Amino acid sequence: MRQIFLTTLLGAALIGAPALAATHTGHFDGEKLVANAPVSMAQAEAIAMKARPGKIVKREAENEAGGSGIRYSFDIKADGKTYEVGVDARSGAVLENGTESANEEAHEAD
Repeated sequence: MRQIFLTTLLGAALIGAPALAATHTGHFDGEKLVANAPVSMAQAEAIAMKARPGKIVKREAENEAGGSGIRYSFDIKADGKTYEVGVDARSGAVLENGTESANEEAHEAD
């Protein structure tokens, strides 16, 4: 009986797994801040990658001075350095595009 239950449970999990994968939305820090923003995370990511080609290692939405006050922030690794690129969540404007110091990176990790 127990084996039948476990087999049924495993089968249900395997059947449901593709549905869960298909509905995954790619959550990120600060997602609620930009729930109604005109610029989506995907659009902001494309803007950031155009401004600073490289590999995105961190993405978040945050309240920060400048622009509309709500921005997407991307840490992008390029040329052995980490750059922070900020994209306004309302206008899509690039608000920040510069290197982060080791101290700033360590502070963000906390």
